[in-house]
Amino acid sequence: MLGNPTLEKAVVLALPVALLLGFSIVRAARARTLSALLQLLGAGCLLVVVLTHVAEALHILPSMGWGEPHSIGHYADLASALLGITLLLAAFVAAPGAKWWAHLVGALRAHPHKH
Repeated sequence: MLGNPTLEKAVVLALPVALLLGFSIVRAARARTLSALLQLLGAGCLLVVVLTHVAEALHILPSMGWGEPHSIGHYADLASALLGITLLLAAFVAAPGAKWWAHLVGALRAHPHKH
């Protein structure tokens, strides 16, 4: 496709991340809730992941050591990915109308664990 596997990975990830970010911006602007804010922050972190892959592929800021283990670039990419996924999961749990959460809490209260 592009001849550079890292750039190809970034291009493939860019579309869903851009859609998620756009949806998150609209949602945060309309519904000022904790869930919307967490989703927006999570999408922003995933955008950082895409940008780190673009920087690695195009050799932007090579002193960051993109793609090299134990480099600042590697840890920036890893931390952004983990934080982004964690924030998106937290947004899902905190979403208003998350009835599954209420059912789970109710089931746990109805059947407490006995020692």
